[in-house]
Amino acid sequence: MQQYKNLIVIGTSHISIESIKTVREKILKIKPNIIALELDKRRFLSLMYSKKEKTKLSDIKKVGLSGFLFNILGAWAEKKLGKLVGVPPGSEMKEATKAAHEVKADIALIDQDITITLKKLSKRISFKEKSYFIYEILKGLFVKSPKLEFDLKKVPSPKVVKKMTDHVKKYYPSIYLTLIKERNEYMAKALYKLITINPDKTILAVVGAGHEEEIIRLVKQCKA
Repeated sequence: MQQYKNLIVIGTSHISIESIKTVREKILKIKPNIIALELDKRRFLSLMYSKKEKTKLSDIKKVGLSGFLFNILGAWAEKKLGKLVGVPPGSEMKEATKAAHEVKADIALIDQDITITLKKLSKRISFKEKSYFIYEILKGLFVKSPKLEFDLKKVPSPKVVKKMTDHVKKYYPSIYLTLIKERNEYMAKALYKLITINPDKTILAVVGAGHEEEIIRLVKQCKA
């Protein structure tokens, strides 16, 4: 958890029971006026009201083939990991929303529209990145994986987060640019706007642990 002016940022794991407990405890203790979530409207409705749109081949026209496939594989992987620990992906966001109602806080959605993100990824991802991605999948299927460096039930440490981020940056530069760097910038601007418009209100943001430090750094750099 980090703080800057009237902004508090909590880094979470989307499939961690620890994150669910931490988010709830912090919200009930701090009683923020606004709770900002690492979600866009589409994903928020899907998560909270089970309004998940069925995946259709026509979606390829909206986001491109690479973005379409990446979205399916990413959702599948996160769901599989969630089953391992018994926590559905995004549970900490649902808990934050529930706690927000309890303390009468407003909800702010600060992430970029997922369609825009996936469309950008489709245009940028290279053949080399796709090839390495397939290699890592096959390697995971046929080669015994080493023990994970962190407990899936807990939020990864800053050291582990950095190691994973550096791996993505090195081998998947397009994914790093689109899913991490640009989204950090987008969310930082949204949070800066919130704290500027609401200087007398406490704002608590719930974001993935991989975004926490960079978002705080970027918010500090923002100018009116």
